[in-house]
Amino acid sequence: DNDFVRVFKNSAPCATAAASCGERVVVALGSVEVNGQKMERGDIKVFKAGERYSPPKTGDFLEVAIKPTHPKVMPPSAGTPPPTGNKVLYDGKDFTVFAEKMQPGEYSAPHSHNLRLAIFLNDTQVQQWTDGKEETRELVPDVVTWRPAVVHASKDVGTVPIRNILIEFKP
Repeated sequence: DNDFVRVFKNSAPCATAAASCGERVVVALGSVEVNGQKMERGDIKVFKAGERYSPPKTGDFLEVAIKPTHPKVMPPSAGTPPPTGNKVLYDGKDFTVFAEKMQPGEYSAPHSHNLRLAIFLNDTQVQQWTDGKEETRELVPDVVTWRPAVVHASKDVGTVPIRNILIEFKP
């Protein structure tokens, strides 16, 4: 829970579309069914503000509720391209949902991100270079983290592909 989102695991308190919930993103962490649609790990479904839905009765999932009163986002530095290779799953007025994939050993040249929520789907490691600093981090499945706006380069230094869902806010 922060100024932008509330995240619930295996619970969907915003399925009834309360005004405080705004848009919602349901992320499947396993096999689930939402509104009669079968979803598998990494699939997403977005619900507009005011739109009700039937949450999964079984299986693992996240409900990400976008707070309608979230702060404005500053644009990234000029001249920083968006990351290559991210697949857009949803592109709305306030945020974009990406599927991020990198193969072991793959390097992603310097690129920018706005403020974003990251949901890690695979157990692997990433090496990143930001402002002249290098760090290696473990990506733990089903962990949800809030990531700052940044310009960095990345490399998958694990033994399996990096596979993440990113909900990135727009300026």
